[in-house]
Amino acid sequence: MKDGFVKVAALSPIGMRPADCLHNASVCATAVSVAAEKGAVLALLPELCLTGYTCGDLFLNRKLVDSALEALRIYLALTADCGTISVVGLPVAHAGKIYNCAAVCFGGMLLGLVPKCHIPNHTDEGRYFAPAPQHNLAYEFDGCFLQLGTKQIFVCPAVPDFTFAVVLGGDLTLPVSPTVGACSAGATVVCHPTATPVLVRQAEKRRRTVADLSDRLLCACISVDAGSGESSTDYVFGGHSLIAEKGTVLAEVLPFAGESCTTEIDVQMLSQERRRLNTFDNTQTGDYTEVYIDLMPTETVLTRTYDPHPFLPSKDAEGDARCELILNIQAQGLARRLTAAYANKAVIGISGGSDSCLALLVMARAMDILERPRTDILAVTMPCFGTTARTRGNAEAMCEALGTNFRCVDILASVTQHLKDIGHDIDNHNVVYENAQARERTQILMDIANEVNGLVVGTGDLSELALGWATYNGDHMSMYSVNGDLPKTLVKHLIDYCARKAAETGDNALAAPLFDILDTPISPELLPAKADGEIAQVTEDLVGPYELHDFYLYHFLRYGYTPTKMFRLAKHALGDVYDDATLFKWLETLLRRFFNQQFKRSCLPDGPEVGSVGLSPRGDWKMPSDAVAALWLEEVRQLKENF
Repeated sequence: MKDGFVKVAALSPIGMRPADCLHNASVCATAVSVAAEKGAVLALLPELCLTGYTCGDLFLNRKLVDSALEALRIYLALTADCGTISVVGLPVAHAGKIYNCAAVCFGGMLLGLVPKCHIPNHTDEGRYFAPAPQHNLAYEFDGCFLQLGTKQIFVCPAVPDFTFAVVLGGDLTLPVSPTVGACSAGATVVCHPTATPVLVRQAEKRRRTVADLSDRLLCACISVDAGSGESSTDYVFGGHSLIAEKGTVLAEVLPFAGESCTTEIDVQMLSQERRRLNTFDNTQTGDYTEVYIDLMPTETVLTRTYDPHPFLPSKDAEGDARCELILNIQAQGLARRLTAAYANKAVIGISGGSDSCLALLVMARAMDILERPRTDILAVTMPCFGTTARTRGNAEAMCEALGTNFRCVDILASVTQHLKDIGHDIDNHNVVYENAQARERTQILMDIANEVNGLVVGTGDLSELALGWATYNGDHMSMYSVNGDLPKTLVKHLIDYCARKAAETGDNALAAPLFDILDTPISPELLPAKADGEIAQVTEDLVGPYELHDFYLYHFLRYGYTPTKMFRLAKHALGDVYDDATLFKWLETLLRRFFNQQFKRSCLPDGPEVGSVGLSPRGDWKMPSDAVAALWLEEVRQLKENF
């Protein structure tokens, strides 16, 4: 349960027998014990599982109801030492009525009974069961009083953010569902025991309903259906079970495919999302009774999958559609800015690297949207000390394939003179040597833009902005930045998409330089090339692999995770690629640079927002330039010492 991870299980045991309560109690207890051995902290069993859902008029027989209560006592005894909270279904007689209830159990104790609200007309439940009372009732069980009602939230104080509620059957989909009230009252997990017969397309509907609810209410939802042991008199049950978290189905057992599914939910993340979206309603807290569970925190072994490239769409039809959307967002934003600025030309510095490559592709698309000729794009290459034939050749080939204007301005002489003017030794290849080239390029682009009444399009990406890997008032500045919301991994993914699309349509003149740009090491090319003409300055050797930085960035910016949790997830997702020392090194580098380079992000140019993670100072990320990284870096230091 460390870092907010809670292992949960949806259990639909095979071998249940209608009206055989003692047998069912034993089967359920065995299933929970197996889940406990797998580390499950919370286990959910189907609706009315101690009796069976299809007992019919036997529910009106006192013998069955009394036997169900006795089976609950046996179940409590059998699961007392397993250390797992469990939710089990049974009929409960109280105050002259019978309720379809879910019993919340832990440590051999009954903690609460949650009855069903909505008794459906299309089944016979109305013959036997009363709807839940409007307010919680007191219920005596073996000398102890507990609550019987829907207004209950079960809280585990030792595991912050782990709070759950129980909602039975069709109550989940009511127009005014108790699920809404429970989540508003603080529940981050919804337990949904149900008994729904298998019908054509029923599984798809349930999957969509559960996933959408977890997304809308920023919660996890565990839904479990009655299994194939139920009576087949009129219906067949298949044990369809699933676990969803914030719109994503993490685990699922299809009808007739098994008895259980187990995974981890991240209650810390769910709570963080609610804090971030301060429109989340929490006004109903006072209507609910909190039932506290003395649960001891344990280490949770992660089995769920974490995408090592969280920013990237998949390489399929759906992923390609997302690439198209991103490119259109960028292009539409640029098209609007060109129109609003009355710009005759769009000016870009083209290097043959990935960032300027994507920006140029976006510019071509923007011109197509505006029905303007691509010759209104002026691409300028500015070779200097580190420019290689490979990058310059790719830049020229790309511009020719796209049909843009192309200009070469050699800045070697002007930068050399500038270094001489300020008294800097040209053989001293320090930051002065590097930044003089970057600022000269920006000055030239701005001057050319003035000359042609144009607008300078920036190329810097999100990863570079996070690391501060940009020359202040050099490549850091432009008149409109189309890549500022895209991390480096996504930039390369979009180029790959465009290259594949060009190859599929037979446009090899464009595809060839795009594929070669993808294969070229990422470099600012500010240091002289090697003797063989190859790039000498490889960015990822200096600031770290962008794959890893982008993984850290996503979880730091999107969810506000601590360094400990970021490292844990990186080790889980990328541990087969990077060893622990490498993971620590670049996590520390990212945090240090992120804080001390904030001043560069405080004055960024406009650019289109593309995803849920951004660094624009106008809405995505607000942080003082003087913020201190000590808290985060100290946590990394302690983590390394104790790991």
